[in-house]
Amino acid sequence: MERHVRHFQEELDELKGRLLEMGGLAEDRLRLAVRGLVERDGPLVEKVLVGDAAINQLHIDIDDRCFKLLALHQPMAVDLRAIVAAVKINTDLERVGDLAVNISEAVRRYLQHPPVKELIDIPRMAELAQDMLRDALDAFVRRDPELAQHVLTQDDALDELKTAVFRELLGYMLRDSATIEPALDLILISRHLERIGDHATNVAEDVIFMVSAKDVRHQ
Repeated sequence: MERHVRHFQEELDELKGRLLEMGGLAEDRLRLAVRGLVERDGPLVEKVLVGDAAINQLHIDIDDRCFKLLALHQPMAVDLRAIVAAVKINTDLERVGDLAVNISEAVRRYLQHPPVKELIDIPRMAELAQDMLRDALDAFVRRDPELAQHVLTQDDALDELKTAVFRELLGYMLRDSATIEPALDLILISRHLERIGDHATNVAEDVIFMVSAKDVRHQ
């Protein structure tokens, strides 16, 4: 019985390690996409567009591990919630990888035009979204609801930056029709970054549910 419990804990730790690895890959792709935008580096952007296989493979592997843990060990209480949370977090991280690709596609189009403006708020948004993602995953691994709650409070700042980006770019588009296409791509990038923040928020909410069995999704 004791060996069975130890084996289960080892499998659970391995699962957490895989989720952190996937989070790291997703975050890395986001960072490269935004760096490609800021530095106007086309080859860097192309690198993000072709490098989705590792995240997709981890997505399948993590789901597989979760279902095996559920079937073989039939966990209860907090362990059951941890595995259910892992299944959901896995999906959120895969979507972050997809959004990094979407950002790269918009960046590729944007780089075909002269710069609309100096980029200030979008890199800030990217940094905030990355911080939220990292903190949410740390909260999962450490079972830390306070850190998860901190992630939830950061979401408003990301929304405010997205609104500021939209308002500023709208001004450019109204003044000069040549900026409309590239400005729309910047607005799209800011929306993708906000969505990444939403996925980090989902992870944080899953952590709070995992630790305290409290559902905070619609509060």
